[in-house]
Amino acid sequence: MNIVTFCNVDSSLIDSKHVVEHFHSGISEKADIAILDINSIFDFEENKHDSCKEKFVSIAIIDDDSDYDAFKNFGIDAWIKGEDIQDINGIINLVEKRFLS
Repeated sequence: MNIVTFCNVDSSLIDSKHVVEHFHSGISEKADIAILDINSIFDFEENKHDSCKEKFVSIAIIDDDSDYDAFKNFGIDAWIKGEDIQDINGIINLVEKRFLS
């Protein structure tokens, strides 16, 4: 899977079977999965069509309930709390099976 991050995510937390690129560094191929946070929601909204495949999944990293409230109007597919970021592979595996197969 190709993953594009719109926020600062430690790519070492993501299984090496995935190609991880940061939006601001440029991408070589459109992504299957986009990862964003509250600070990058507008970058994501403005650039998702250029950065992501037609069928893609968005994962939001939230820090508190107000982040969730802000995201719910943007059609985000999955959420993970920032404090649980070490478990992001579980979310990635789930969305691969559920949304992208």
